[in-house]
Amino acid sequence: MSEHDIQNLIRVAVSRHGLCFRTNVGKVRLPDGRYFDTGLPRGFPDLTCVIRGRAVFIEVKAPGGRVSPEQEKIHRILRNHGACVAVCYSVEDAEKFIMNEVLQNET
Repeated sequence: MSEHDIQNLIRVAVSRHGLCFRTNVGKVRLPDGRYFDTGLPRGFPDLTCVIRGRAVFIEVKAPGGRVSPEQEKIHRILRNHGACVAVCYSVEDAEKFIMNEVLQNET
């Protein structure tokens, strides 16, 4: 299964708990030659979610995938600002993260 497939499955599963959107990062060249930049920094997580008022970010990796230094840096910054961040390789990983880190630690 591709990372894209896993990402879609996780997005649907996490959406049962709140909002969850695909976060596009980078630049693309438009047909007219101009570039469109998403404005997000390199390494920003794949999925941006809000669950019961908490900011939640998920980096999706295919089995064997590795987190880049840019991703590690952004994850650290997000955590330092109180966000929940996880790297997930499957829907099961994401479900465990949501149940154990997000919903269990509600204040």
